[in-house]
Amino acid sequence: MAARMRPIPARRPPLGALLARGLGYFALWVVLMGWAPDQLPFGAATAVAAGWVSQKLLPAGTMRIRLRPLLALVPRFLWQSVVAGVDVARRAFDPRLPLAPGFVVYRPRVAPGMARTAFTSYSSLLPGTVPCGEVEGGVVYHCLDVGQPVVEQLSAEEARFTRAIAPGVAAAVDAAPPRAKDVSDV
Repeated sequence: MAARMRPIPARRPPLGALLARGLGYFALWVVLMGWAPDQLPFGAATAVAAGWVSQKLLPAGTMRIRLRPLLALVPRFLWQSVVAGVDVARRAFDPRLPLAPGFVVYRPRVAPGMARTAFTSYSSLLPGTVPCGEVEGGVVYHCLDVGQPVVEQLSAEEARFTRAIAPGVAAAVDAAPPRAKDVSDV
């Protein structure tokens, strides 16, 4: 007689994670739509739906975010955005400034997935660098000046980033030396 197979019960999402996401989506609704009392029920319903869908698409526990290090990244992120914009504008309008464009492959220590994607998005605002692809387990960055210490900057930013987003990886990132490969002919 064949054994009967029982379906595996679906794991219920932790209530705290669901509540945090719902409140986050509701706060976003209020920021975008305003605090109009007649619109709040729609915002609450939308936040509940968005929280439930996000919990299904990205279950709780996939990434741990530490609030204090993440908040410490915000001023740096904003400052780097301004510095990057000014640096690119200066190089574009002043022909005397050195310009040695090329490509560098940086091999992040963060595993491929959401954390690496978030890191490449974050690192896109380093002055004069733009992630533009992946090759052999590394991320290809286009640089305005390959003579700059791009790899060292990326390594330092990755260490800061992982302390906020992936605390378990932070110790390994801090201890490991930066890895890179110059691919000017990419």
